[in-house]
Amino acid sequence: MNDVARLAGVSIKTVSRVVNGETGVHPATAERVLTAIDQLGFRCNLSARNLRRGTGTGTLGLVLGDLANPFYSVLTRAVEEVARVQGKHVLTGSSDEDPARERELVLEFCARRVDGLLVVPAGHSHGYIAHEINSGTPVVFLDRPPGNLDADTVLIDNAGGAALAARHLAEQGHREIAFLGDAPEIHTAAERLLGFREGCAQAGVPFVPDLVLMGPHTGESVAHALRSSLHRATALVTGNNQITIHALRALAGRPQRPALVGFDDFELADLVDPPVTVVTHDTWALGRSAAELLFARLNGDLAPPRRVVIPTRLLARG
Repeated sequence: MNDVARLAGVSIKTVSRVVNGETGVHPATAERVLTAIDQLGFRCNLSARNLRRGTGTGTLGLVLGDLANPFYSVLTRAVEEVARVQGKHVLTGSSDEDPARERELVLEFCARRVDGLLVVPAGHSHGYIAHEINSGTPVVFLDRPPGNLDADTVLIDNAGGAALAARHLAEQGHREIAFLGDAPEIHTAAERLLGFREGCAQAGVPFVPDLVLMGPHTGESVAHALRSSLHRATALVTGNNQITIHALRALAGRPQRPALVGFDDFELADLVDPPVTVVTHDTWALGRSAAELLFARLNGDLAPPRRVVIPTRLLARG
């Protein structure tokens, strides 16, 4: 601001008035200041200004699993839309399902004094963030619950959705139904396996441990699982959108393939031949609900921690 004032031939106070849009500056003087700002490439430090005014930094931190996954892309857009209406900006980071990376991102955002945090947990221990919450930084967990911490959480009905998939296949006459899920230490994967097992029991079909494989999530590992462990199943439930896509690639060209229900909808699922039946949910609602809950806390809501569950439904296609 000293440089701008010197170049424009005005006081620092005049520069401050122009930058902050205050009245009382002659138009010709304001024009000189704006010209100097443009020439020098001056940018106001919004974080410092907001902290001085006691209005926070105007930013939120969002920690995801992997932004390259379309699920997280939709989640991010939903959060951004709510934040935009509230005049806030969103800083994002991917943990890559690494608890150490999750912690690093959370603490980095806190060091940058974000006004609030939204976290998709990668780990099972979140006591490290308790101090930030107690110091006044609201935190909402989404898609998975936090470990050893009582906090606001927004989830998908994972178990209920997987049970829908198992019952649907049983209703079509299948008795040997396989389940191919993500790593069992991931909360959503464990919940979906639990729901699948419950759905089999509800439909009166056997739950066969040999037809359950948890962990494969690359194209090669999924293809290997379908060739070896799960080849005798007449139907298959896949635990997330990426596993479903890998399974479709592995099954392409087979004269006979198992009936398939995937958890999570995905682009072009309706155009595959045959179209893919999925357990779907409103990912936008997941992100929006979490962001709205965070803003409620920022606006002074002191109610006990809430747990919101987004419903699932079966979308039968093929």
